[in-house]
Amino acid sequence: MENLPAPLREVAQELARLPGLGPKSALRIALTLLKMPREKVTGIGQSIIDLREKLCICDECASITESCPCRICSDPERNREQLCLVSEWDSLLSIEEMGLYKGYYLVLGGLLSPLDGVSPGNLEFDRLFKRLEKGEVRELILALGSTVDAEATVSYLKNVLDERFPHVELTRLAQGIPIGSEVKYTDKETLRQSLEYRQKL
Repeated sequence: MENLPAPLREVAQELARLPGLGPKSALRIALTLLKMPREKVTGIGQSIIDLREKLCICDECASITESCPCRICSDPERNREQLCLVSEWDSLLSIEEMGLYKGYYLVLGGLLSPLDGVSPGNLEFDRLFKRLEKGEVRELILALGSTVDAEATVSYLKNVLDERFPHVELTRLAQGIPIGSEVKYTDKETLRQSLEYRQKL
């Protein structure tokens, strides 16, 4: 990139800092922007500025929103006794797109990861515990996935809820063999969880 003109190099280097973009992809995007009409590039730049200036974090659920409280938290038709805990906002979107869940959410902002230095203080646990202290939530649904970090987060939450919020039922999304898969091709961890969380018929 050192041989590129300075303005092009700077844009490519900034783009390469984004997750999922390497130097080659970043340069391709920078060159595409260079070929676009000026008004289109200006529009893209303005939309990025608007993204930062017009969005905020919801005080209730820590989700991204244009107004506080967000659309979901301000909906009185939702079930106040159910709270679905997700690690990131895009997980909330995926669940919401199905249109099946009618409770509320809380975005944790990540998962516990001691190896990466992510401790309870780095996540939205205080917001969660304040919500549970109100006494409305009867079921906390963990939609955190099945990674090692997700398991560490589940274990931490189970200990806290057993001690501080015994009236709150802790549930998690079903885990196991995906539809269309065969047992013989299933990895050991998925198979273990399938057996552990087997269901009555």
